[in-house]
Amino acid sequence: MKRIPALLLLAVVGVACSPPAKSQIFMGPDSARRAQKAADKQQKASRKAARKQQKAAKKYQKQQRKAAKRAQHRA
Repeated sequence: MKRIPALLLLAVVGVACSPPAKSQIFMGPDSARRAQKAADKQQKASRKAARKQQKAAKKYQKQQRKAAKRAQHRA
């Protein structure tokens, strides 16, 4: 009678301590494909950030030109 709770406890501890499937390290072509996908994603994000930065710089330059033009006009 005492064996059933002990076996249930053992089963629960075994399931709780097992690592999740996603955290396991995969080897072979699947790993290479995932690494390539991650690299592509990172490259795309860096390109997007660079474009955003260039756009902000252009906007700032345009504001500076307008401000200089207004100052010149008022003087």
